[in-house]
Amino acid sequence: MLNELDAVQGFAIALVATAVLTPVTMRFARAIGAIDHARGRGLAPGGTPLLGGLAIFAGGAIAAIVTLPGRPVLHGILMAAALITLVGAIDDRVELSPLVKLLGQIAAAAVAVRAGVTVDNVTIPFVGSLQFGSLGDPLTVLGLVVVMNVVNLSDGIDGLAAGVCAISAAALSVIAFDLARNQAGILAALTAGAALGFLIHNFHPASVYMGDCGSNLLGFMLGCVAVLGTVKTNAVLALIFPLIVLAVPFLDTTFVVLKRMKYGKPVYEADREHFHHRLDRIGFSTRRTVLYLYAWTLMLAGLAIALRFVPYSDNGGTLNVPWAAVMAGLGLLVIIASVYLVYVLEILKFKHLDALLLRRVRPTVTEEEIDADVARRIETGEFDAVRRETEEFERLKL
Repeated sequence: MLNELDAVQGFAIALVATAVLTPVTMRFARAIGAIDHARGRGLAPGGTPLLGGLAIFAGGAIAAIVTLPGRPVLHGILMAAALITLVGAIDDRVELSPLVKLLGQIAAAAVAVRAGVTVDNVTIPFVGSLQFGSLGDPLTVLGLVVVMNVVNLSDGIDGLAAGVCAISAAALSVIAFDLARNQAGILAALTAGAALGFLIHNFHPASVYMGDCGSNLLGFMLGCVAVLGTVKTNAVLALIFPLIVLAVPFLDTTFVVLKRMKYGKPVYEADREHFHHRLDRIGFSTRRTVLYLYAWTLMLAGLAIALRFVPYSDNGGTLNVPWAAVMAGLGLLVIIASVYLVYVLEILKFKHLDALLLRRVRPTVTEEEIDADVARRIETGEFDAVRRETEEFERLKL
């Protein structure tokens, strides 16, 4: 019988194996010329080896073989994981077209679905069970592809994707075990271990990047864990748990995609509008940016776990008022913190910088004029110019 000790074992094996194998993949990446050149959305200077995802796959596979032997669904997941890792590795070396990458993601998702990673129905709060019937398989494929792209698009700064995925996988593991989905709990634990083992080499200043082979792989694994560990259950909040846990990369990707659509740009085209880019533009260091996003992810993961463990309801529709009040308070705190991170750290600090510049030129400028200038600069993405001008102004003052 699989239990939490197996999860701890899988986590430890994946962490150590990935940490040991990552330098091997670094040498391999340099040998075949799979080197990052800081294209488009990255914040790093370039020249760093890619293909760290190969170590993540190997570490996770070793842990899975040891802790989950003889599981048919695992064989399918490993085959699909190998496929998406291969597609990503080829892309890291020769840069495949968006269509080819998408077809690779669909193929990997289809392999997993055929192995049993599929959703036939979901339980929606206040509505009840929603049956998918024959649409279950294609909807699951779509969901897995979405999660892969969400993680892939958010991977643009040292340590961000690995850390966020490690936190998310750990939270999903705890929830899966509480829902008696022990196999999914172990799968999530070894995913967290592999991500954390890679993070040892990937935290700023990174000596290696996971590349598309790593970000697609971690997205795929998180998607499989979400399906097997929560969504396939009859828990009332089954569909909500992964959405909360993965809210940071989902919000980041949604914001960026909507921005690209607004200006008529291809949604797959790299740009510098992700949360980490915007925090960088207001002066945050790479480490500080990543740690803020880690903290945000931890808060959301904590809320998801609390929704499962705090006895605010008897699962029959009757609320326990004191505990429900506690959960409402926790939810409010997370919302406030999220607003703070998205709005205060971005807009208000930028407004402060912009106000300094405007008052330098025209001391009588009004708050309304400052707000109008901030809105214009946000719309046109002129953060970098404001930061450079402010730094120059401060330097001249000294």
